[in-house]
Amino acid sequence: MQDQVIFFDTLRQGLWVAVIISFPILVVALLAGVTVGLFQALTSIQEMTLTFVPKLAAIALIFWLTMGFMTQTLVSFFQTQLIPLITGG
Repeated sequence: MQDQVIFFDTLRQGLWVAVIISFPILVVALLAGVTVGLFQALTSIQEMTLTFVPKLAAIALIFWLTMGFMTQTLVSFFQTQLIPLITGG
């Protein structure tokens, strides 16, 4: 019974870390998509690359800016949760 509690607690914390890490990229992709969609609706330009390129550029930029935060979050999760479970400590 205790093994299941530890497993599900670790799984819950891992999913929460995944949400925290992916949040900046998802928010920027959403904002870029809405902005480009609004621009397309206002100007009646229906070019497919117009939606793809700005979103890709925004996602790449925010990924580059938040890479340190993502790495620190994952490393702390591994050091505080997974490694002690693996080593039994």
